[in-house]
Amino acid sequence: MSVDLTSAEEASSRLGISRASLYAYVSRGLIRSFSSPHDPRQRLYALDDVEALIEKKARFRRPAAAAATALDWGLPVLETSITQIKDGHLYYRGHDAVAWAEEATLEETALLLIGGLDRHVFHLPSRLPHPLPGAPGDLHGFVTNAVRLLSEPRPKELRAAEVASILRLMATAGSGTDPGTTPLHRHLAETWNAPQATDAIRRSLVLCADHELSSSAFAVRVTASTGALLRNTVIAGLAALSGPYHGGVTERVRTFLEEPGKSAAPSFQHKLYPDGDPRAAAILENVPLLSSDATTLQALENATGGKPSIDTALVMLERAYGLPRGAAFTLFAVGRSAGWLAHAIEQRSQAQLIRPRARYVVGEEPTSS
Repeated sequence: MSVDLTSAEEASSRLGISRASLYAYVSRGLIRSFSSPHDPRQRLYALDDVEALIEKKARFRRPAAAAATALDWGLPVLETSITQIKDGHLYYRGHDAVAWAEEATLEETALLLIGGLDRHVFHLPSRLPHPLPGAPGDLHGFVTNAVRLLSEPRPKELRAAEVASILRLMATAGSGTDPGTTPLHRHLAETWNAPQATDAIRRSLVLCADHELSSSAFAVRVTASTGALLRNTVIAGLAALSGPYHGGVTERVRTFLEEPGKSAAPSFQHKLYPDGDPRAAAILENVPLLSSDATTLQALENATGGKPSIDTALVMLERAYGLPRGAAFTLFAVGRSAGWLAHAIEQRSQAQLIRPRARYVVGEEPTSS
């Protein structure tokens, strides 16, 4: 990844600060610093970081403008120690998510993201009341089953046992059967009769586990801030994920791959990954793509210069291994439930109600019929 660089003098001048303040920004990780290729004794500074700080300062001088844009890929509005997206990489509590996914399971990832859980909890007997009659065949079937299972009254559990129970409930909604103490990736592969996809399923679940303050994670945190039960916070996240501009985009991707000439191509560009979504590349590693999908993928990359998103990767994985229709969304939702639980628990610990204000504007009068 190429980075435009500038001198200390120019960076300080553009920011309107002293050299000492510039060095303080570097030490706090706000501006990246690099050795000059022409003079190792000289330091150069990332121009993008300087411009971002200038924009941030301008927004803080205009509070209304800052507030209006904060909810649309704008300024950070919450603090978290769970996940970071930086320089085109995704980190789970300081661990590069792609490297972590090489061997980790979803259960281990939940332990990492949430923290303070005993590994033994995932080996306890399952307490699910009964199996479902069968696995859903689409996004809406999965959501319906998941909400049904999460809404059933259950005896009060300790936090660790409840976390493990919710992860199992989500897997049950996608498979139709109780996973018991079987690792969730193996359970899904066995239920879907796709043993050859076991490792790809494991990797996908881990890479779907969290993505900073996504729409669904924000919905979870808002719900958790009210003191709602953990199960209800996951239901809030699931409802947000099902939308066609979040996890539901998998349905649009599948439609396009099935009939590439009859529907619009899904967007490849991700605002947080200008050089391509690293999760998608890791998911598709060693996956035997259908020849038609490989051709379509190459054509889109050539036409747009972009790389596939995680949504596209999940659908291509589903098609490559002949998984049930809707498995892409199931993997997304089951994996992301680990992150939702982490966000809910972290938000609860902050004991702060999330309740932003709205700016009233005069709208059009409703028409009478």
